[in-house]
Amino acid sequence: MSQPNSSPSAASPAVLRARVRADSKETLRQDRPILTGAKCRPTAPMTPPFASLPRTLLLLGSGELGKEVAIAAQRLGCRVIAVDRYAGAPAMQVADACEVIAMTDAEALKAVVRRHQPDLVIPEIEALAVDALAELEAEGISVIPTARATAVTMNRDRIRDLAASELGLRTARFAYAGSAAELAAAAEPLGWPVVVKPVMSSSGKGQSVVQGPAGIAASWEAALAGARGAGARVIVEEFLNFELEITLLTVKQWKGPTLFCPPIGHIQERGDYQCSWQPAAVPDTALSAAQAMAVAVTDNLGGAGLFGVEFFLCRKADGGTEVVFSELSPRPHDTGLVTLMGQNLSEFELHLRAVLGLPIPAIHSLGPAASRVILASTSAPALQFEGLDEALAVPDTQVLLFGKPDARPHRRLGVALARGANEAEARQRADGAAAAVRVIAHP
Repeated sequence: MSQPNSSPSAASPAVLRARVRADSKETLRQDRPILTGAKCRPTAPMTPPFASLPRTLLLLGSGELGKEVAIAAQRLGCRVIAVDRYAGAPAMQVADACEVIAMTDAEALKAVVRRHQPDLVIPEIEALAVDALAELEAEGISVIPTARATAVTMNRDRIRDLAASELGLRTARFAYAGSAAELAAAAEPLGWPVVVKPVMSSSGKGQSVVQGPAGIAASWEAALAGARGAGARVIVEEFLNFELEITLLTVKQWKGPTLFCPPIGHIQERGDYQCSWQPAAVPDTALSAAQAMAVAVTDNLGGAGLFGVEFFLCRKADGGTEVVFSELSPRPHDTGLVTLMGQNLSEFELHLRAVLGLPIPAIHSLGPAASRVILASTSAPALQFEGLDEALAVPDTQVLLFGKPDARPHRRLGVALARGANEAEARQRADGAAAAVRVIAHP
C-alpha cells in the first residue's frame, strides 16, 4: 500500500426533449426540466473549497468520462447539469438536468452558465469557447481547474510552448508550420520519420506519421481535415522510439500537497487510447522525474482537480530511462478508466474530492488492473450489444457500455475492465471480455 505523495433571474423552467431509440422504435424521452434561477439553488455561487454540500456542478461535455464524474458527484449529494452538443449524451442520462448547445458558441455557452449559476463549471472536453470561460470566471464563476488551464491545454502549441520554453521540460523536438511548404521545411531538420498533428484537435484526429518528403502533402491535408476550428497550423515532432507511454494522474488540491496515482501504461492507435493497465512498471528514478514535471506544469496552470499528464519513456544509450513530456488534459483521462477497477478511489472520485475541497487520505492500488475499449466497426443510427454473457463470465471483470446513441467507425462505445494476479492476466482478461462484446446495428 502506498501513501499519496507529498441573484439569478427567475426564469421559467426550460424543457429539453431528446429523441432516443428504444426497442427499435423511436420514442420521446420523458421531459426533463432544466433547473433555473432559485430552483437551481437559493444563493449565489460560492468559491471552493466548500464548507458544506450539496453543490451544483455544470459539466461542459457529457461523454463517458463526464458520465462517471456525474455519478461520483451525485454520490456526494451534488446536483449535476450536463451540457453537450447533442441530446442523449452519456452524462445526460444520469444528470439532474441537461442542455444542448453548440459548445464552441461563446454566447450560447455564457447564457447557459449564467442561467444556471452553478457553483462549479467543469469542462470535460476540449472543443469549447474558452474565451467565454475566462469572461465567466471574471464574473465570479469557478471554472475547473481554471479558465486559463482549459485554454492553454486545448491548443497543442500553447501547452508545448509552456512545457518546453517556459518550464524547460524535456519534450520531443518540434516546430510549427502554417502551410505544406513550411511543413516540409520544418520536418527536414527533425529527421525522418516525423509526427504531424493539428495544433487543435482531439482523439487523434488529423495525426499522421510521415516517412519522408513524399508524404508531406497528404499529411498536411489530413491535418487540415482533422483540425478543430478554422486554424491552419500544425505541430511537427521528431519520432520517438519510446518503450512505454504512460499517464500520470496528478491530483492538485486547493489546500494540501499534489498527489499521484500509480502510473498507467497505455497503447494508442490512430492517436486514440485502445488499452491501459495499472500499475505500469516504471523505474523509481523515471517516476520521480515524471512527478516533478507534472508538479511544475500543474502548478503553473493553477486551480484544483485531477490532471492526466502523459509521458513517453525512452531508453537512453547508457541503458537508463529518459522521461519526455507529451501532453496534458486538465480533467479525468480516458486511460484512467482503469482506476474504476485498480484503485481505492477512481480518478472520478479523486477529481470530485479535489475540486470540492474534500480530504484524500490515501491513494493506493487494489492490484493489477487493465482496460480495453469496445469500438464500433461501422456506422449505425442505433445499437444493440451481444456477447455480454460471455464477457462477464470472465473472473474479476466489468463491462461499461456508455449509452452513446449511434455509432461510426472506431467510435468508443464501451470498455472492459479487469483485475488479475499480475499485469499479463489483467490485460488478457480485459482483452477477452472486450472481444466478446459484439456491436450490432439496430434497424
